[in-house]
Amino acid sequence: MGKSTGFLEFDRVGNTSVAPKERIKNYSEFHPPLNKSERCNQAARCMNCGVPFCQSGVAFGGMVSGCPLHNLIPEWNDEIYNGHWEEALTRLLKTNSFPEFTGRVCPALCEAACTCGMNGDSVTVHDNELAIIEEGFANGLMQPRVPSVRSGKRVAVIGSGPAGLAVADRLNQRGHSVTVYERENRAGGLLMYGIPNMKLDKSIVERRVNLMTAEGVEFKVGVNVGVDVTAEQLKDQYDAVVIAAGSKMPRPLSAENMDASGICLAVDYLTASTKGLLGDTTAMPISAEGKNVIIVGGGDTGNDCVGTAIRQGCRSVVQLEMMAKLPDSRSENNQWPQRPRVCKTDYGQEEAIAVFGADPRRYQTTVKEIIKDDEGAVSAVKTVKLCSKFDKASGRTLMEEVPGSEETLPCELLLIAAGFIGCENYVTDAFGLERTGRGAVATKDGRFQTADPKVFAAGDARRGQSLVVWAISEGRECAAEVDEFLMGYSNI
Repeated sequence: MGKSTGFLEFDRVGNTSVAPKERIKNYSEFHPPLNKSERCNQAARCMNCGVPFCQSGVAFGGMVSGCPLHNLIPEWNDEIYNGHWEEALTRLLKTNSFPEFTGRVCPALCEAACTCGMNGDSVTVHDNELAIIEEGFANGLMQPRVPSVRSGKRVAVIGSGPAGLAVADRLNQRGHSVTVYERENRAGGLLMYGIPNMKLDKSIVERRVNLMTAEGVEFKVGVNVGVDVTAEQLKDQYDAVVIAAGSKMPRPLSAENMDASGICLAVDYLTASTKGLLGDTTAMPISAEGKNVIIVGGGDTGNDCVGTAIRQGCRSVVQLEMMAKLPDSRSENNQWPQRPRVCKTDYGQEEAIAVFGADPRRYQTTVKEIIKDDEGAVSAVKTVKLCSKFDKASGRTLMEEVPGSEETLPCELLLIAAGFIGCENYVTDAFGLERTGRGAVATKDGRFQTADPKVFAAGDARRGQSLVVWAISEGRECAAEVDEFLMGYSNI
């Protein structure tokens, strides 16, 4: 470890944040980094524990605690403390293909497992990671790594989100020729269009795609596999195919009058916002300006919709969450090193509080009915409170309506951010693949190969809706399995 008393001498200091009322004036990232001296102090707080739970990525209490990528966190914290930034970058890139993404959007499972967090504040692992990779780009250390030898094997990757990019990166570095198919007009998948610019600047995504292109990865955008290109064509042209198309089938909302105009899926709304920001004149604009906005869904995507609607100048915003509010601090049955199940006020909610004077979230509430105006557009929604009830037959906790709890709220834009239920049907149908009970692509137990030996699946398409860090982990592991299939062994 860099400094044996660092965790005693230095308090946790995270990256600063632009004030809510200031940052909503634009779509720029709003977490300026610390200076190098303070960053070294933060790295000095890492204790290099005998058992570093931060990099474990194992399940405690039914939830994974620690980094799924098993990042060598104590090692690169030590290098930061000693000012060895190039060495820190080397250690970081051994396990993480895209630290510039996880350093911005990962919820930091590593910090939840940090030993310092057991009785105090965890190490700023998330911010340290981002500092390393950005230092690498700033100092010209992230140069194209073009493989000196090619294997002669060709691989098609469907989807250019974090899982698809991770598969492509690893297989390309192994020497295989990789082509990535993306149905949108830009590569990046959810990194490009599912996460708003203030959370992940699109120039960061483009920077990585450009680097991978220089390294030999081919990107074909605007090509929808299963529509523009058939599965048989891909299987004929390539030695292996990887489905990394995400989990994009939205969870439906059961409410009356869902045919009203003014109802939009959250991902479509965020996509339209980003395309407009990037100057895409062909995109259908969806604006919250001057509207009462209601968002169904209390997760990260719902929060992103809150922040986007505020920047567009909405009149009001309400976020509905079916489940009860989590406690503000750890409960007795949720002790370290379990991932803390606590209520988090994210950036969008912070901005709503600053602008409208109240938290936009309403818990244990859902939409029961959409009220339409004379032109068939949504003008209001009728909400209803929910209560939980254990169902003995299924062994599950179900949510039931509370009689007499209905409330009518004004609404001209209703955004559905209720999650996803699996990979889109046309993708699996094109390859004749089965789906799991969660709607994911069915693969062999604990593996990535499907019933078709040439076809593999990774990321949300295989495991269901999850985090960017899990998608990268899946992509890296899938690449090793594909490599073994192609070569008979793998040195990835």
